[in-house]
Amino acid sequence: MDKYKNKYRIASARAQWWDYGWNGAYFITICTHNRECFFGEIVQSQFIASASGQIAETIWHEIPTQFPYAESGNFMVTPNHIYRILILNKPSDQQQHHQKKPPQIKSGGFAGNKNPMLHDNVSRIIRWYKGRCSFEIRKIQVNFAWQSRFHDHIIRNEVEYQHIANYIINNPNNWTNDKFFNP
Repeated sequence: MDKYKNKYRIASARAQWWDYGWNGAYFITICTHNRECFFGEIVQSQFIASASGQIAETIWHEIPTQFPYAESGNFMVTPNHIYRILILNKPSDQQQHHQKKPPQIKSGGFAGNKNPMLHDNVSRIIRWYKGRCSFEIRKIQVNFAWQSRFHDHIIRNEVEYQHIANYIINNPNNWTNDKFFNP
């Protein structure tokens, strides 16, 4: 049906030249809706997690169990967003299979074979994470919501990795200068 002719579809923010199922390191930022401070507060450069912030951290640590090809890099919960280095590390034969011959799955709703939940990639992990957090956090904070998308950056080398890792670690010290600061 050509009723809407993609009129209401928002273009992807992902790099079109990259497959987010490929092995690599990704700097991920996930914000709460309207950057509301659901996760806690920063007091004297220390993050003090609320119950919601504790849930967000606990569930993030479940990712390697849920997705064995995902590894954890530096991680920081802040009052209204989460920073994370997420590393995809699939066995080389799975990586080659993924690149050469994508699965021939014909289900997946309107997105068909492009549905991120059908592939082992960054979007699937983040979608799972946001869904799990929402389910658990809404038990104690019914108005909790995420921003609809997430930001990613493909980390290209060790120097960039170290720069981002340091940025994450030092974020509480620089909270009032953070672009997501919301007093």
